[in-house]
Amino acid sequence: MRNPLSDKIVSIEPSGIRKFFDIVNEMKDAISLGVGEPDFDTPWHIREEGIYSLERGRTFYTSNAGLKELKEEIAAYLDRRFDLPYDPGHEIVVTIGGSEAIDAAFRAMLNPGDEVLLPQPSYVSYEPCIVLADGVPVPIALREEDGFKLTKELLLGAITDKTKILVMPFPNNPTGAIMTKEDLEEIVDVIIEKDLFVISDEIYSELTYGSNHVSIASFPGMKERTIVINGFSKSYAMTGWRLGYACGPRVIMDQILKIHQYAIMCAPTTSQYAAVSALKKGDADVERMRTAYNQRRNYLMRRFDKMGLQCFEPFGAFYVFPSIKEFGLTSEEFATRLLQQEKVAVVPGIAFGTSGEGYVRISYAYSIEDLKEALERVEHFINRLR
Repeated sequence: MRNPLSDKIVSIEPSGIRKFFDIVNEMKDAISLGVGEPDFDTPWHIREEGIYSLERGRTFYTSNAGLKELKEEIAAYLDRRFDLPYDPGHEIVVTIGGSEAIDAAFRAMLNPGDEVLLPQPSYVSYEPCIVLADGVPVPIALREEDGFKLTKELLLGAITDKTKILVMPFPNNPTGAIMTKEDLEEIVDVIIEKDLFVISDEIYSELTYGSNHVSIASFPGMKERTIVINGFSKSYAMTGWRLGYACGPRVIMDQILKIHQYAIMCAPTTSQYAAVSALKKGDADVERMRTAYNQRRNYLMRRFDKMGLQCFEPFGAFYVFPSIKEFGLTSEEFATRLLQQEKVAVVPGIAFGTSGEGYVRISYAYSIEDLKEALERVEHFINRLR
């Protein structure tokens, strides 16, 4: 019998995040700090709009690109919050979460052999999606001493004549690093001079602490070469609704829409109606959740300082990325032993690229009670290691 499998698919490793999530689900009294999912319920007015759409029998397909009303609200939101004006008729496609938007963008833009610069540590899906689109991922190892930011020096050192796309994963999962306006100014001229395109994943754009998010697409000369990815999962606690969107120049968006038409048809109708309410009435909800995350972030940083665990201070998303280099264990070994001995699940840094080795990711999208108990267990664990 011939091999039924694609060599390309077989070569891709399963997600390093899901492995620990699956184990902890079978373990009694375990605490998971591994999954990037808000512990808040979706705000009631959003759920109510979804329920109401079902009660009204709105169970039909929408247009492929999404509900007209939703695309108009997305355009108004991006213009209001990030100074990004988009034509809702031709420059926005509503997708199944931000993940579909990332996949479709790579497939729409890459030819075999095109290189994609991928700052790491970063979200686990970028590299497999690049490979599935026949591109060549070129990791750029970000450094803690730089605040895990992409610098001009690192960018210039990675560009070749085959480079086509730069991924901008900020605010960053797993490090929590952000790129300020001044940080972005350093690399914009390089991007334009080298004629690169950018896929900017801004799913955590509302979750920044101390400064507002700045989109790289808002700089002169960048909107026409950038695909902005965003969605509702993190900011509005809508992970299970599976709704995101991509925005960019029409010449690219027409092809993303074509992929979306054939692979998906349209995003869930109920979720789209609910998202309209999120954008219209959700600012206070976002602020309430962001305030709670910031309190948890501050708590974790104080506890790490107290237990002597080195940790870069993050200013975005809802993750911390403490260093475990002092213990002489790989991140996989550290996470496995912590789970076995203290029943606390974290994600090994190696899951986010080789430059993540020596770190673990801890999500603070959990209740303060769970965080307090988990950190007590972590402290017991590292004291024994010492």
